[in-house]
Amino acid sequence: PPPPPPPPPGPLNPPPLFFFFFFFFFFSGVTLPSATTHSVLCCSNLDGNPMMNLASFVTTYMEPEAEALMATAMRKNFIDIDEYSQTAELQNRCVNMLAHLFHAPASEGVGTSTIGSSEAIMLAGLAMKWRWRDWKKGRGEAADQPNIVCGANVQVCWHKMCRYFEIECREADVSPDCLCLTAERARPLIDSNTIGVCAILGSTFNGEFEDVKAMHDMLEELNEENGWQVPIHVDAASGGFIAPFTAPDLVWDFRLPLVKSINVSGHKFGLVYAGIGWILFRERGDLPDGLVFHVNYLGGDQASFTLNFSKSAACIVAQYYQLVRLGHEGYKAIVENGMAAAAYLREGLVETGKFSVVDRAHMPLVAFSLKDSSKYTVFDLQDRLRGRGWIVPAYTCPSGACDLAIMRVVVKQNFSMDMADAHFDAHPAVRPDTSPSHEMPHGGAVERPTAAAHWSKGAVRRGKQWEAKGRCASLTRATR
Repeated sequence: PPPPPPPPPGPLNPPPLFFFFFFFFFFSGVTLPSATTHSVLCCSNLDGNPMMNLASFVTTYMEPEAEALMATAMRKNFIDIDEYSQTAELQNRCVNMLAHLFHAPASEGVGTSTIGSSEAIMLAGLAMKWRWRDWKKGRGEAADQPNIVCGANVQVCWHKMCRYFEIECREADVSPDCLCLTAERARPLIDSNTIGVCAILGSTFNGEFEDVKAMHDMLEELNEENGWQVPIHVDAASGGFIAPFTAPDLVWDFRLPLVKSINVSGHKFGLVYAGIGWILFRERGDLPDGLVFHVNYLGGDQASFTLNFSKSAACIVAQYYQLVRLGHEGYKAIVENGMAAAAYLREGLVETGKFSVVDRAHMPLVAFSLKDSSKYTVFDLQDRLRGRGWIVPAYTCPSGACDLAIMRVVVKQNFSMDMADAHFDAHPAVRPDTSPSHEMPHGGAVERPTAAAHWSKGAVRRGKQWEAKGRCASLTRATR
């Protein structure tokens, strides 16, 4: 048979001429004018539109003033604290504000900025392992078989942490009707070698908040019965900037004595561009001294508790800008608008009669599955939507619910009701294709009301949301 055709040019397969162009100039000794280089790179940018990327939790919109501050701070190497002491002070203020938001008992917050929640989780894992190791040695027991208990719905960074630091990862299966870890599922996996239990506030799969309070009560009982000291780490990468504003009475944070550390992503619902996360500890004693390094070759004594060293100060300055600019009420307004837009999108999907919602409405996120996958699957929908510019992920659920395939839309700050309507208008399972062939994959043609009827129904839904909220649903205007 003839060889298969080469893949079409795209972000991962640029035209060969593109490679040859830069290869030639790099090794020829000839330099390109800056304007030419900029123009060529702009013309070859085949990435998707970040505003239409509904897959990522990461922020894709910031105000021009924040972007200007980031551009100024980008040239500063944050680790040089002696030279950029004011930037270090901004980080400390951010840590204090977040510690207060999460009800830390200490008067001053204990924590640091990270590149993201992945680095924060690595640091939290190390802290748990070292505390457990010291406890085991104090009892005269071997400390060579640490394990951590989590649900099968954890993000991949937990698997990385366990593999890198030689920790057994004990995962509890989920189920199609409950895609997260519960106290009942975690209990049989815990023993004297458990360094901690991971509870997730905002699952990557369906945005669900795990019941941290129930896990805490179960662990208190186990610890008291067996003389253990098993703590809880809360992975609040997604929900840490949601729960304090939508459910302030939900007890999941440092109000629970066994919650010793929390990570949160500033570049998700903290509303900062990619590159910032935070790890916070309940008290100073929960961070082992052996993990903190002191250096003086940049001038003055500097404490360092990170996996990397050099990094730009831009995202730290941007996080401080957002915390001061928005304050508690500003974040609350944006989150509430996001929840309203998610409810609007969720309602529209349900009205089609083709989807089952699998999220719990805990976050500005909509996760859904097809009721009937005999004619086309969520993966077919993903491909068709990508062809129309929308990036909406389709994926199978973790162990225990592997047969369940779902899609997920993350409603970020820039996602308005109008964008929800535009997404409906482009959705292949809701509106037939405008191409000559109206057939979906596997021959599944779909009927839909006329565009006028669609927009009329959308206006009614928007009106209900606006009436309920008493304000415009545009997310980006919530705090202007």
